[in-house]
Amino acid sequence: MGRPHLELGTHGRVRIYRQPSGYRATCLFRDWDGVTRQIERQATTKGAAERALAVALRDRGRSGGAFGITLETKVADVAEKWFSELEGKSPSTMQAYRDRLDRQVLPALGGVRLREVTVGLLDRHLTTVRATHGPALAKMTKSVLSGICSLACRHDALQSNPCRDVARIPSSPRHTPRSLTVVEVKAVRAWLSGDARASERDLPELVAFMVATGLRIGEACAITWSDVDLDASTVTVSGTVLRVKGQGLVISRPKSAAGERVLELPSWCVEMLRRREASTGPVFPAPRSRKLRDPSNTRRALREAFLQMGMPGVTSHAFRKTVATLMDEAGLSARSAADQLGHAKPSITQDVYYGRKRRATGAAQVLEQLA
Repeated sequence: MGRPHLELGTHGRVRIYRQPSGYRATCLFRDWDGVTRQIERQATTKGAAERALAVALRDRGRSGGAFGITLETKVADVAEKWFSELEGKSPSTMQAYRDRLDRQVLPALGGVRLREVTVGLLDRHLTTVRATHGPALAKMTKSVLSGICSLACRHDALQSNPCRDVARIPSSPRHTPRSLTVVEVKAVRAWLSGDARASERDLPELVAFMVATGLRIGEACAITWSDVDLDASTVTVSGTVLRVKGQGLVISRPKSAAGERVLELPSWCVEMLRRREASTGPVFPAPRSRKLRDPSNTRRALREAFLQMGMPGVTSHAFRKTVATLMDEAGLSARSAADQLGHAKPSITQDVYYGRKRRATGAAQVLEQLA
């Protein structure tokens, strides 16, 4: 009758051997995947080798070897497993997480073993990232590290997530949303229409469309003629243009369900679209290739145009903020503005997109009764 198998998570008899450098303690351990493996530790004395082996067996039994994640596993290996298990994220989020792994996490912490991951280690790393790249990127790096450590916790390789105790990453001072007045919008459109370079880049009508809808640049670039119903004066927004590594420019679904929406178009926008109507393809393609337009190149072209017209600091996002602010001033609800802009929460529209510090708040009329 053969020797009985070890129970899962248990070890056999410990044997200690003398060697030139000291002592080696070894035994068989049956991992949680049912495979029996030899575990050993070395030290200068017999007792130290035995204690080191006992600690290794304790940690291995705690960490569940079936998943291959133990206190000895490197951060790089856990990071790749965490990334491979991500589901339900948009391509832009996946790309952002991948960039944080490749540029901030793996170069600095990839070789660190889980038993060496501490609050202090992560805190110092995030402080360096914030000083080098700013608070926004540091916060995303923290989210990635938290996901990695959470996976290690689920496999019992870590007792708690050290990211919970790192110092809070202060945000940059939030600037007052910059929205344009009606006069400024008309001036911008007139300047673009009269500039040869802007016309060559097909900016005048693209900007007019963004002003008429409040779409992001990526969303405007993703609109195809099949999304436009000129008879009903509507446009269906169901994606955004992203550049994905290995694929180039693609149309991706919005990050949230609120991003998928049908918007009404003002009559002047419908007339503009009728003048440039085509049968297929993007409504606003790349000027030369006539394929999908690159949002990054378009943002750069608009920055250059704003500088030339004497409006430094204004970005393409000002058009979205202008739409939200005009809706607010017209008495439309924050929910309506959020639906127009594709925000999941009206609070985002109110806090970030409404122009603030307006003089006509309505308080003067209310306070007349106190005279």
